[in-house]
Amino acid sequence: MNGFNKYVLKQLLVGMILVTIGLTCVIWLTQSLRYVEMIVNRGLTAGTFIYFIILLLPKFLSIILPIAIFAVVVFIYSKLITDRELVIMRGAGQSQTALAKPALILAMMVVMFGYLLNLYLLPESYRMFRALQWDIRYSFSHILLQEGTFNTVSKGITVYVRERTKDGQLLGILVHDQRSEKNPFTILAERGALVESKDGSRVVMFNGNRQSVDPKTHQMSILYFDRNIYELDPPKTVGDIRYRGARERTLKELFNLKKADVNLNDYGKFIVEMHKRMISPLSALGFTFVGLACLITGSFRRRNQSRRSVLAVAIIVCLQASVLGLENACAKNLDLIPLMYANAILPIFGGYLLMLRTPRRRRTVPALAMGIFSQNS
Repeated sequence: MNGFNKYVLKQLLVGMILVTIGLTCVIWLTQSLRYVEMIVNRGLTAGTFIYFIILLLPKFLSIILPIAIFAVVVFIYSKLITDRELVIMRGAGQSQTALAKPALILAMMVVMFGYLLNLYLLPESYRMFRALQWDIRYSFSHILLQEGTFNTVSKGITVYVRERTKDGQLLGILVHDQRSEKNPFTILAERGALVESKDGSRVVMFNGNRQSVDPKTHQMSILYFDRNIYELDPPKTVGDIRYRGARERTLKELFNLKKADVNLNDYGKFIVEMHKRMISPLSALGFTFVGLACLITGSFRRRNQSRRSVLAVAIIVCLQASVLGLENACAKNLDLIPLMYANAILPIFGGYLLMLRTPRRRRTVPALAMGIFSQNS
């Protein structure tokens, strides 16, 4: 690898890392706000919450990396053109493919990492994320009953607590159970506590009454008690009940999927997810070729740089919009799936063909050009 390649690749790599970290933090922050209620309502510890959000990292990276490498390629190569460094190298006899080599090396590294994400890290992390999310929602050990609020702890069960003492005792308890539409009932108690056992969570209440209405006679019956235990029963077979989405399945599972294995309406989405995992890493290479084709295939005039950069951004926006549109269309009509591959491959071939063109270049002293980058390296 010559001095020019090392010089440019170093700038691209550093810029890529910084942009990826920045975009990841922004998306991470915005997405984490959606799950803050789990700390407030479910009593999650900070450590569990951080682990919960970390599991989303592969999903974010699979989206961010192609955009990050495109942004860095456009910025660094625009800077090299503005500083006349690419002009010198082209005048020294460097071809367009030679000028693009550092960006293409980085793009191939991102493509390989993208396949690692899509084929292993993404499905595994998302499966763990969904399992943890399910456990948090349906395991009552995580519930933190808010004072002065009607807390819906599960479908058909609402709990109200007037006050919670420092030692965890609940004062002024109301439990309304309408899991059975024909026989709903309400429990009132002066005090109680949320207790965990091997059989699940339960509320132990003292000095209260149980109120219900007979559906036939419409008469209210009130049963007073000194002590009562109300079971909060989560689903018994959590692993069997939870429906695993397309992102949780491995590529092998998606490849061997049968219509009977999933909801009929979701079958197309599962097939599209399988093809998406094989295609999406290529977008990093495609986006790189688009940026390079727009910036280095013409004359290096400063007044044209802004227009070329805007053109590159516009093409990427159109490509991203077409990706989203094709995914939705292919989920409804699987015969359109070849268009997903065409949308990913055409920017690569188109950009490569454009770079094979030999532009007009100015004559520059080769020794001077190579000397500059050998010193920088």
